[in-house]
Formats: sequence, structure tokens, C-alpha cells
Amino acid sequence: MAAQSKLMPPDRSVKQILSSLTSLYLRHRTNISRGVYLALFAALAKRIHNAISEQKAASKQIELRRRPGTQSLGDDEQPRKKRVEINREFFTKLLRLLRIVIPGWRSKELRLLLSHSVFLVLRTLLSLYVAELDGRLVSNLVRGKGKDFLLGLVWWMLVAIPATFTNSMLSYHQCRLALSYRKRLTDYIHEKYLSNMTFYAISALDDRIKNPDQLVTVDVSRFSDSLAELYSNLAKPILDMAIYNYSLSKNVGGEGLFIMSLLVQLSANVMRMLTPPFGKYVADEARLEGEFRFLHSRLIDYSEEVALYHGHEAEKDTLDKGYFTLIKHVNRILRRRLYHGFMEDFVIKYFWGALGLMLCSVPVFFKVPGQVNHSMSDHTESFVTNRRMLLSSSDAFGRLMFSYKEISELAGFTDRVSSLLEVMDDLVAGRFEKKLVSSASTEENAAVLSGRGEVSESESIEFTDVPIVSPNGDVLVRKLSFTVHPGDHLLIVGPNGCGKSSLFRILGGLWPVYGGSVKKPSFEDIFYIPQRPYLSRGTLRQQVIYPDGVREMRAKGVTDADLFEILSIVEIASVVDRPGGWDAEEEWRDVLSGGLQQRIAMARLFYHRPKFAILDECTSSVTLEIEKVMYETAKKLGITLMTVSHRRSLWKYHQKILQFDGQGGYVFTGLDWERRLKLEDEKEELDIQLRAVPELERRVAELTAA
Repeated sequence: MAAQSKLMPPDRSVKQILSSLTSLYLRHRTNISRGVYLALFAALAKRIHNAISEQKAASKQIELRRRPGTQSLGDDEQPRKKRVEINREFFTKLLRLLRIVIPGWRSKELRLLLSHSVFLVLRTLLSLYVAELDGRLVSNLVRGKGKDFLLGLVWWMLVAIPATFTNSMLSYHQCRLALSYRKRLTDYIHEKYLSNMTFYAISALDDRIKNPDQLVTVDVSRFSDSLAELYSNLAKPILDMAIYNYSLSKNVGGEGLFIMSLLVQLSANVMRMLTPPFGKYVADEARLEGEFRFLHSRLIDYSEEVALYHGHEAEKDTLDKGYFTLIKHVNRILRRRLYHGFMEDFVIKYFWGALGLMLCSVPVFFKVPGQVNHSMSDHTESFVTNRRMLLSSSDAFGRLMFSYKEISELAGFTDRVSSLLEVMDDLVAGRFEKKLVSSASTEENAAVLSGRGEVSESESIEFTDVPIVSPNGDVLVRKLSFTVHPGDHLLIVGPNGCGKSSLFRILGGLWPVYGGSVKKPSFEDIFYIPQRPYLSRGTLRQQVIYPDGVREMRAKGVTDADLFEILSIVEIASVVDRPGGWDAEEEWRDVLSGGLQQRIAMARLFYHRPKFAILDECTSSVTLEIEKVMYETAKKLGITLMTVSHRRSLWKYHQKILQFDGQGGYVFTGLDWERRLKLEDEKEELDIQLRAVPELERRVAELTAA
């Protein structure tokens, strides 16, 4: 007992020890607070420095992995899937999109943001006033002051008017911001997507974007909504936490608030480590949605072919597989959100709530420097006010924690939209990434595909050592050379897959020139008519003058009477007699037959009167009489014709011929159509006779044996 009393004297109880420690702390409170704040500042600076260093190291590794120059060949290795994260790359992409949706200081979007910010501050101040009013109401109720209590209720109802108006304005501004963001971004994408043939190159020359329609229509909308919501979900909680925590520090002391913030930060870090990568999940879901939508659009585009093959069962399996993959991924996200939501609710609502109750109880059990609260009503008022502010601060911090998930989802949408912009920039600069197959892997063909030729304007069309390449990377003709002067009508023949369509794509500026030099007139002087003409949505008049509009037609001095005369040449003037006349709007591809569509296309050629016309089997559905009218009229208008066709009736309208053999060779020479016709007839007769030789030999053998 003596030894025990020496270790702990009876006059020094635990309460006295705590009291002496508290007194010691209060004497040195200022120095301790300064030391804590300096330590927090140093830790924050160190954390920022480490994050910047990690991002720089990651950026250097990415640059080292990138191969310089234009990439046109596919790698044998499967590319690694890029993980969507909240890092420096995300902020760089987001900053680029912000410059698009908020173009300047005087923009409408910035004014909306400023107005939105004003209402955010107003709502926080009103909430702070309501918290104090709530404490006075409860205090008056405990004291039994009925008059003051009723007066407080009146003030409560009066404050409700600006409070509800502020909440409505916040929702209104958020919706307006989302619409403005979407309009800015959609206009910007349309400008780039529908210029320099980017809409064609993104699907035909590059493999990185599988579903641009999904990106432009759906992902842009989701990005705009997410960005507009994120500002409210970040600005309001940060403002609330700053104001409420400042008020709480005066009421309950900065020490308790610091300890609680430290515990909250530790639990928040644990939650962050356990949070699944929702940004990647959202990006993958958007990609799968786009692929599923593409499968349906593809079925619509090829519905006739599928129906003729009775391939509905095979297509159903494909659609079901795509939908199953999508639903499986969505179910996975739902399960992850279930577990994550359980963790978030437990920590935010209950664990942090218990910490908040302990913090609010500090003025009740301990004396806070600078405050004088003696009566029960004073303690009650202080507790209610602090509790209300703490709940608002906790709610703000909880929304910040939830906003991390929203930022992750925004990162997914940002990555999707930014990838579209980056690919379009690469395509405009002539950089393509396409997975090529077939002979593209050979060293010789790879050298051809990695090169680039020259394109210049000229009055004639001249190819000099230009490679002709198929869409999958096969080099069909290594060096093609020919010249077509105005008036030298050219016939192009050859087997399927020999390079005829590729030649026209080069002339139209759709495909890059992989070598040699191409001289051709300007884009406006070359007109292309495919076998299946394109009919736009719009009036009958627009079908004839496409791609011109009515304004351009009037500027050229062309009238509806002139268009009627053009239709009379190809003997389809009766289509104007439909209800509505020139202003009739129909789904013309369904209304007009194949022959009528080809006549509309030829009327379109007569309207534009280009210097050169590329005709790709464009008379396959019309009679020989109409074909004759078409070609003779085009020649009278001074249009130089370049025709792909196997119809003998067209030979007499051309002076030159470019014949591919399908083995990489070609012949370019003059065309004597009468002599060629006689030779073809003689060849057919000899073929018939040769086919009869085996039968004659068999008969001779039978007679010999007999």
C-alpha cells in the first residue's frame, strides 16, 4: 500500500490531472494552434508536390511509349485499355472542354455561372441565419416565452420566401447551364465533324472511334449535365463548410473541430481507397451503349439483305449478345454501388453523426474560452444552433464525398468527348490509326502505306506513280500514272476489287495519297455520281440542287423553270406534278424507284455543270435511250466524263480507257470503240466455240472406238 501511495498520491485524482493538463493547454493554446496550422500547411504542400511529381513522371512514360509520326498500320499487340482516372490528364482534358463551353469573359455561360454563384452564397447565408433562428426558437420554447416564440415563427415564415425562391433559381440556373454547355460543345463538334471530310475519315480511315453518333448525341449531353451539376455540388458544399466551420470554431472551439476534421479525413481516405473506379465504369457503359445502338442501326441499314438471307436468327443472336454484355456490365456497376452506398451511409450518417454529437456537447460539459453560457436555456440554444450548423456542415462534407463519385463519372464523359476531339484533330492533321490486315503487314506494303504523296491543283487530272490501296491495306497498284485533259472522256474497267473505287476516293479527297503526285482541279470542279445516288432529306427542289441550298441556287441565277427544263431532259418532269410541287417533302429513297433516283442524280449533274464528272455505274437502272440522252447532254455541256461501267453501250462516248487486270497491272491507252466492239464480239464467238471443243472431242473418241 505504501508503494502504491507513492506511485499515485491520493490527493492527485484523474480529474485533477485532466484539469491541470487543460489549464496548461489553455495557457499555451495560441502557440499550439499555430504549430498545428503550420504542420497542416506543410503536409498539404508536401502532398501537392508529390502529386505533381507523380503526374510528371507518368507524362514522361506516356511520351516515351508514343511513336512519332503518322500511324497507319495496326500493331500486332492488343492496345492496353486506358484507365479513366482523376489525374492531371483528366484536368487537362476538362480544361480544354471548359474553354469551349465558356469561350470568354463576356460569354453568356460565364454570366450564368456568376448569377448561379450569387444564389449559392445567398442560400448559404440564409441557412446560417435559419440555424441561429432555430436555436432562438428552441431557447424561447424552453424558457416559456410564448410571444418571442410566435414572433420567431413569423420570421421563420418570412425567411422561407427568399429561401424557396433561391432554391428554385439554383435549379433553373443549373438547367440553363447544362443546355448552354451542350449547345456550345455540339456547335463546336459539328463545325469540326462536318469540315474537311472528317465525318468520312473518322469511320473509313480510322478505327479509334466506333460510334461517333453516340458521342455527339448522348455523351455530349451527359457531359454537359454532369458538368452543370458538379459546379453546384462542389461550390455549395465548399462554401458551406467554410462558413459553418468558422462559426462552429467560435462556438465550440477550434480544437474540437480540428480533432473531428482529422478523424473525418482519415475515414474519408479509407472510403476513397475502397471506392470502385466509377469513372471507368461509366466510360465502359457509354461505349457498350454505343455498340448496342450501332448493332441496331446496322440492322436497319442492311435490313433488305438480312431479310433475303433469312438471317433474322443470326442477327437476333448478335443483338442478344450485345445486350447481354451491356446488362452484365450495368449489373456489375449496380452491385458495386450497393456495397459502396452501404459503406458511405454508415460512415457519413452514423459515424460522422456520432462525432458531431460529441463536438456539440463540448460547450455543455466544458467551458469554451470567450463564451458565457450558464442557464439551461443558454445551453439548449447553443446546442441546437451548433447541431444545426454541424448537420449542415456534415451534409456539405457528405456531398463533397459523393461528388468524388460524380467527378469520376464526369471523368468518364470527359474522356469520351475528348477522345472524339483528339481523333478529329489527328484526322485534320493527316494522322490516322487503322488496324490494317491482309498484305499490309509485309515490309514492302508497309513502306508504301507509311508514305505520303503530293496533291496540287491543275486544269487536268494527272496521276504520277500513285499507289492504289484497298480499305484493308492491300496495295492493289503500286504505281499508277495517267493523264486526263478536259474533253478526254475516260472509261475505267476491271474486275471487282482492282482499285476503281479507291481511285475515285483519291480524286474526291476522301483518301490520302500514299505516294507520287496527284494533280486535279478544285473540289468544286469534280462531281461524283455513284450507282446508288444519295437523296437528302428535304424538298424535291433540294434533291436536284444538292448540296446547294435555295439561296445558292438563286445566286447562280437558276429558277424553278430551269430546273423543270433539266428534269425534262431526263424525262422525269412529271415528278413535279406531285402534291406540293417543288416544295414537296418525302422520304425520296422510298418514294422514287432506282431508275428515277439515277435520273435525279444525272439532273443534279446538269445543274452543277462541273468540269469533270465521275460516273460509277450510274446508268445501271435506266434504259439505253435515257442513257444516250444523259451522256450526249453531259458532253454538250462541256463535262469531261470518267465512267466506271461494263456496259458496251457506253464505249462510244469515251476516247481513253484505263483497264486494270486485278493483278496489280493496268493499261492506259486510247479507245477505238468500234474496233474494240468487233474484237469483243469475235472473242465471244471463239469462247463459245472453245466451250464446244470438249464435247466434239468426246464424240470423235466415241466414233473412233466404234
